[in-house]
Amino acid sequence: MAKKALCVGINDYPYGDDNDLNGCLNDARDWSTLLKKHFDFTDVKTLLDAQATKVNIMAGLKNLLAGAKAGDVLVFTNASHGTYIADKGGDEPKYDEAICPYDVDERLIVDDELRRLFADLPKGVSLTVISDSCHSGTVTRAKITHTPDQRRRRFLHPNLRGEESLTAGELQAAARKKEKYPESGMNEVLLSGCKHNQYSSDALINGKFHGAMTYYAIKAITDTNYKITYAELLNQVVPLLADENYDQVPQLEGKTENKMKQLFT
Repeated sequence: MAKKALCVGINDYPYGDDNDLNGCLNDARDWSTLLKKHFDFTDVKTLLDAQATKVNIMAGLKNLLAGAKAGDVLVFTNASHGTYIADKGGDEPKYDEAICPYDVDERLIVDDELRRLFADLPKGVSLTVISDSCHSGTVTRAKITHTPDQRRRRFLHPNLRGEESLTAGELQAAARKKEKYPESGMNEVLLSGCKHNQYSSDALINGKFHGAMTYYAIKAITDTNYKITYAELLNQVVPLLADENYDQVPQLEGKTENKMKQLFT
């Protein structure tokens, strides 16, 4: 049985200091350490800042999946900015969510690309995806909230890339449309930092920058002595974030039976 992971973290972006982040490298390293020290992962790769181009991330994911067979446990964690690509050509507004790689000024990793990549996951292979980034919003830069913990939103506005944007109403209308790819068809389990219409936060927590969801997820995992299901993890992380006044609600997606499994098994 193979236990492999790819952990991506990107703080440095090409649109000036206002759009850089602070906690993504720490997130990638923290997930990597957790997987190796407490879940017996022996093959863990990290891609940080300039290493984390689209080509390298996609190659890393293909390597993660290569040769996978029943019983293998695979994990992909991503801490970065997120964005969306608007499509106003249809009768109803819609958009694709996207991860922002280091070379975001030239390329994006769109959700459809990841869906196609994961579609052929062999039966019996466990794949967990943890995404601590934002996918929607209406600001034009990574908003800095003037709080003692220096909160930033992990979101890059499409306008920075010269792309069309959607209004808040159009985003809501698109999200209300029937899901083309329901959770029942997912091979992977996805833990995301927030709802489609929220922002994931990057903040100074206990003297070190982290993604808020990542920090409290790892805290919940540690506090339960590393014995926790995906559903239990979500149920613990949501109130932990609410108690600290984060306006984000993490989401768990996947087949019901996979949500009830022990973490990283």
